[in-house]
Amino acid sequence: QLQASGGGLVQAGGPLRLSCAASGGTFSNYNMGWFRQAPGKEREFVAAIWSGGSEYYAYSVKGRFTISRDNAKNTVYLQMNSLKPEDTAVYYCAADTDFYGSRPGGYDYWGQGTQVTVSS
Repeated sequence: QLQASGGGLVQAGGPLRLSCAASGGTFSNYNMGWFRQAPGKEREFVAAIWSGGSEYYAYSVKGRFTISRDNAKNTVYLQMNSLKPEDTAVYYCAADTDFYGSRPGGYDYWGQGTQVTVSS
């Protein structure tokens, strides 16, 4: 089970940190991803961190967002800096033990989503 939190309303240029707490299974074995979905758009990949710690980012967020994980706390984070209005979306965390990639369909487990709104 995945529980995302930390969303909210922030001004453009500001920071926000999302958290995703996992329960069940061995967290350190999971590849974790963050995705987002804006109204009327498809769900898109944001960032991922593999079980071994390697990170992978969408081009649109590279250099502004940082994904990290704390295996002792069963939690993955998404630090978002220099936020833009186009980052406004519902953000979802996802997990999978075998999939390494950016395709949403590759992840078996999903959190409920947390709304991020960036005002201009």
